[in-house]
Amino acid sequence: MICDSSNQPTEVVGIWADITERKNFERTLQETNVKLELTTAAAEKANLAKSEFLSNMSHELRTPLNAILGFAQLMESASPQPTASQTKSIARILHAGWYLLELINEVLDLAAIDSGKMSLSKESVSLSEVLSEIQSLTELQAATRGISMTFPHFAEPVFVNADHTRLKQIVINLVSNAINYNKERGTVVIDCAVSASGRIRLSVTDTGAGLTPKKLTQLFIPFNRLGQENSGIGGTGIGLVVSQRLAKLMGAVLGVESTVGVGSVFWCELISAEAPLLAIQSSELKVPVPLAASTDAPRRTLLYVEDNPANMELVEEIAALLPEIGLVTAVDGTRGIEIARAILPSVILMDINLPGTSGIEALKILREDPSTMHIPVIALSANAMPREIANGLEAGFFRYLTKPIIIKEVIETLKAALDFTGKRLVQPGNAKQMA
Repeated sequence: MICDSSNQPTEVVGIWADITERKNFERTLQETNVKLELTTAAAEKANLAKSEFLSNMSHELRTPLNAILGFAQLMESASPQPTASQTKSIARILHAGWYLLELINEVLDLAAIDSGKMSLSKESVSLSEVLSEIQSLTELQAATRGISMTFPHFAEPVFVNADHTRLKQIVINLVSNAINYNKERGTVVIDCAVSASGRIRLSVTDTGAGLTPKKLTQLFIPFNRLGQENSGIGGTGIGLVVSQRLAKLMGAVLGVESTVGVGSVFWCELISAEAPLLAIQSSELKVPVPLAASTDAPRRTLLYVEDNPANMELVEEIAALLPEIGLVTAVDGTRGIEIARAILPSVILMDINLPGTSGIEALKILREDPSTMHIPVIALSANAMPREIANGLEAGFFRYLTKPIIIKEVIETLKAALDFTGKRLVQPGNAKQMA
């Protein structure tokens, strides 16, 4: 607006611009953002559904496996000893059962990595110790196929920064593949050296058929077995995929070199580490003496809370192996709490998925009660996803054991809990409890 000297408007000036294109762009951008938000929400919902499905699948598969592998372990060590024919049959049951569990774990590991829920505990790990464990685990497998294996000898200890369990998983996978896909009476050489980048390179060399360049490009594609589906060698085609992704999570690199007709070299370059303080002082450490029952020692009480009859019967058989333990059972969380308050057991073994009051809820109630808060409670559950184990330990379980059980591990954990209870009772100020 233009005014004269008396401030009266004399002209009006207007500026016109076509903003249709900008408005259309803003509308398109808004619609795109809405679609992106809906897509993200749908992806998150699908990811949650997948996690829940895998968790439920893991639980449902582990529960029957617990009975299969548990009772097979009991039969294996029964007295009198099983016959030669029975021993062979039991060995087949155990081999097939543990292999099935391995396949389940591989699928769950891949899902956990893809969803970003794989947790690692990195520390200074001794390579000689890991390889020694793997040698004892794979010797029989190699001997069955006539494969000769060579492991490195360490003049000086070598340590790497890694998760001990996951590193062992990676190397077992590489060594097992080198045995399975080798030629009859072939060789497997495991070596360790400092790489050009200053890292520690662990390599596994086989004398198998080797891989073509095309197969090498497909090697780390999930569920791709590279034409080995009918070879008679079991597998899902995800072991190497999981190993590669675990290596990446640990800051390591996993790779392969292969020549057709000669063999393959799978290698993993790991970050070197200093020797841990524990390793330096290992000579000063003493191995704890297992808790033993004396003939005049008071019998301890184990309360087992479980709704599955087969699992209940299995633990009854295990408890019978421990003369110092008397077993009391409950089939749901509410009844378990009532019995715990009434008899004050020395230790409680608790399932998680219980009818009514869950194991987690029962633990919370026991922890809030002054009369039961001191009792060590061990989780024994088919809920075996990493986040479920972490949640259980965070809730306050003394230990978290997963099904299928390893009987030796259950016995050692029960003894540790009883030892914990015994030490608490002899502490100053607890004399009345011993009376």
